[in-house]
Amino acid sequence: MKLATIPNGTRDGELVVVSADLTRAVSARAIAPNLLTAFEDWAAAEPRLRALAEDLAAGRAGQIFAFDQSTALSPLPRSFQWIDGSCFKNHLYLMARATGRDPEIEMNSPFPLMYQGMSDDFYRPHGDIPLPREEDNIDFEAEVGIVLDEVPMGTTAAEAPKYVKLVLLINDVSCRAYVKREITVGFGWMNAKPSTAFSPVAVTPDELGAAWTGKVELPIRIEWNGERFGEPNGREMSFSFYDLIEHAARTRKLAAGTIFGSGTVSNSDFKNVGSACIAERRSIEMLEHGEHRTSFMKFGDRVRIEMIDAGGKSIFGAIDQTVVQYRKVF
Repeated sequence: MKLATIPNGTRDGELVVVSADLTRAVSARAIAPNLLTAFEDWAAAEPRLRALAEDLAAGRAGQIFAFDQSTALSPLPRSFQWIDGSCFKNHLYLMARATGRDPEIEMNSPFPLMYQGMSDDFYRPHGDIPLPREEDNIDFEAEVGIVLDEVPMGTTAAEAPKYVKLVLLINDVSCRAYVKREITVGFGWMNAKPSTAFSPVAVTPDELGAAWTGKVELPIRIEWNGERFGEPNGREMSFSFYDLIEHAARTRKLAAGTIFGSGTVSNSDFKNVGSACIAERRSIEMLEHGEHRTSFMKFGDRVRIEMIDAGGKSIFGAIDQTVVQYRKVF
C-alpha cells in the first residue's frame, strides 16, 4: 500500500491512497482526514486503507484522479516526534578520521547515535529549501526512514517489527557550519538541523518485498544539479530500525506517527558508489588529498533523491528540492 498527502488548505493536508506505479490516487478522507489522524487509530484505519488500495488497483474506486508527486506534501507534514540516527558506521568512521577524532569511540559503541529533531514543520518533497545564508554550509543527507504505530516502553528489537507501519525516504537538510559548535556544547542540534523533507509517497513494508529486513536493502540515488552524486545501498546499516526502536523505547513509549531516520546512507565501497551527503565527500577528499575540493550547496542548487525497485520503477517518488535564500515576510 502506498500513501501520500496532498494540499487542501489545512496544516496536515488530505490523505490519499496512491497506485503502485504512482500515477493515480484516490482520496481517503472518508477513512481519515489526514495521515496523522489515521495513526491515532491505525488498527482500524489500516484495513480500510488497504481495501481502498485494492479498489484503486482494480479500478473500482470512485473519483480516481491523476497523482502529481510534484504538488504533494510530505506524507506527514508535521508529526509528534522525529528521531534521527547515525547508523552507518562507515559514515561515522570517515567523518571522525577527517576531523581528527578517534573513530574507535563511535565505531565500538553498542548503542546507536540518535537525536530528536524538529517535527512541527516538514518541507515539501518538491520545492524550495529556504535558508538564510550560504555561509552556513548547506548540505543534503539522503536517508531511509520509518513511521511507527504507538510503541510501548521497553519494547525489544524482537518485538519491534509489528510497530513499523510505513517506510519513506528523507532529505535531512543540514547547516554544517554549526555542527562543531553544537557538538562541543553537547546539548543537541538546533541551528545545524533545519526542517526535514520526506518522499512524496510512504509505503507499507510489504511493498519492498525481500528488500525489507528491518533495513531497506536497496540503493538510494542522489543527484546534485543533475549529476550523479552517489548511490549507496541501505544494506550496510550497522543498526537495524528494530534496534533503533529498542534503544529509543528503553525509558519511554513512542507516540503513533513517530518518524525514525537511518542517518546518512554510506557504504564501504564509497569510491564506486559515491556518498549521500557533501560532508562525507569532503571527508574523503581530506583523507585522500589533504584538502576539501567540493563546496557546500549554493542558492539555486538542486538535489534529487530517489529509490528504484528491481523492475526499474520509483518506489517512493522523488525528493526534488532547490536551495533558495530565505526572505522574511512581515
